[in-house]
Amino acid sequence: MATQQLGPEDEIEVLEQVEFSDSDDDDINYAAVQLSDSEDDDSDEDLVSALTSLQKSKRGSPAAHGVPMTAEPRSGTEVRPAVVDDFIRNFLIKVGMERTLDCFNTEWYELQSKGKLGEEYTNPVPDIYLRNQDLDEQVVTMRKEMEKMKAIAEKARGTWDNFRKQRDFHRMHHKRVVQEKDKLTLDLKHLHKHYLSYEPTLKELQAKYQVAMKEKMLMRLERDRMRARVEEVEAKIKVLMDSKVHATPPAATKKKPRKGGDSTLPKDDEVINPFADLDFDAPRVESFQLKKAFRAHLNSVAGVAFHPRKPVLATVSDDETWKIWSVPNGDAVMSGEGHKDWVSGVDFHPAGTHLATCSGDSTVKLWDFSRASCAHTFTDHTQSVWDVSYHHTGDFLVSCSMDHTARLWDTQSLRCRQTFRGHVDSVNSVCWQPFTNNVCTGSGDKTVSLWDSRSGLCIQTFYGHLNACNCVCMNLRGDTIASCDADGVVKLWDVRMVAELGSMSGSPHPINCVDFDRSGTRVAAACDDSVVRIFDTQEKKVVSELRGHENAVQTVKFDPEDKRLVSGSSDCTFRIWA
Repeated sequence: MATQQLGPEDEIEVLEQVEFSDSDDDDINYAAVQLSDSEDDDSDEDLVSALTSLQKSKRGSPAAHGVPMTAEPRSGTEVRPAVVDDFIRNFLIKVGMERTLDCFNTEWYELQSKGKLGEEYTNPVPDIYLRNQDLDEQVVTMRKEMEKMKAIAEKARGTWDNFRKQRDFHRMHHKRVVQEKDKLTLDLKHLHKHYLSYEPTLKELQAKYQVAMKEKMLMRLERDRMRARVEEVEAKIKVLMDSKVHATPPAATKKKPRKGGDSTLPKDDEVINPFADLDFDAPRVESFQLKKAFRAHLNSVAGVAFHPRKPVLATVSDDETWKIWSVPNGDAVMSGEGHKDWVSGVDFHPAGTHLATCSGDSTVKLWDFSRASCAHTFTDHTQSVWDVSYHHTGDFLVSCSMDHTARLWDTQSLRCRQTFRGHVDSVNSVCWQPFTNNVCTGSGDKTVSLWDSRSGLCIQTFYGHLNACNCVCMNLRGDTIASCDADGVVKLWDVRMVAELGSMSGSPHPINCVDFDRSGTRVAAACDDSVVRIFDTQEKKVVSELRGHENAVQTVKFDPEDKRLVSGSSDCTFRIWA
């Protein structure tokens, strides 16, 4: 058997080459061969598979590369894909179409020998299972991608819906803004025209204002000149009076007072407190709210006082003035100037005919409403005066000062009738025990004292504050004193038992002023942290906090009927709570 080796690209060893021609077709006899099913399937493929395995074993064996073989190679089989003609032959054999097989072989080899068959007819037939597997994988992959695309499409649809809604909203908003802009433009044009109509009036008022300011300055200059002349005349009169007093016997001076006869303090058994047996309902301070706020002065509001009969309110300020306002409208009724320093305290005469004020210029002034002028000035204090308070008869006035004293003034004879000495620091607050002749004072020496105005002696002193006492007040029955200090503590004192009833604290900031209501069960406190706190004297706790001031609250006062509360602050305002 002759062998012929093909090129390396073919890698097939040919055992025998046989040529067929058209003339030989009649000389060849084809005999039918009986094949089993298994042999029919693999008859044509076994030879090719065997040759392929042989070639691979030769190329991959160690002997082929010059390496001696030390072990026997392992045998293996490989299924080679069937080519087109083998596939057709196998199919015809399976079906049993022998004559068709003979015709196919004749024509196939004839066409192959002539080179009329293309490469697409000689390539292996794809394995249908592998192809199906590939197609299944492609289908799965395409389904997954389809699901992803579907999710992306749904998300895009939702995003598009949101964008469309936002677009509609912004379009509507833009239309509304354009409408508002047009309306505002029209309003501005109307206002501009309206302003132009008022411009001549404004210029005229401005000219009048300048003229009035000039006149005011001239009047102030004239007032200062007159004040200097009055002081000079008063000094001369005082010198003349002193010389006259020294020339007159002492007995004569006692019999003839300067302005009028001395007033007499009533006896204790002659006066009965009308509120001693009365019970008042506590005001509903929990529901108090800010009703009105008034910018009353150019500086801090230091004190307030209610008129005993009319709905008016007096305020004093660090701007050296006092003013009277209607309540609750807040209309200015009257104002007064005359003090040369801040005004700290104010009180109405029980009859409502006079007003008493005290100041940092060490004076106490009495103002007469009928004459609209200062009726008298008390100048015996040597330092700033903090507080004043009228006696229930209206014939006496008590004041306290930084000179460590409190003084009793006679409003009839216009002189100092008594000086209360005993405190070792500034006396910051003073008040009368209702319908008695006793005076209560609070001092920077951390004590609260009760004085007999007839003898000028201290009746009792209450100890307990740990810091300077800023204010004292008494309830209408006259049996309880409320005092506050710089530590933010309010203390209650029993006058009859001479004992402390309790202590209340609502803030670590100083408390500047306290005031009782008519029932004596509520105490309002003006605190340095801009809050007005109201305490329950029975439960010793805060029941209400009134917030609204922008600076420290300096003073607080209940009106005579407990319908409202007024507070004054360092923010230059007083506020009405109801």
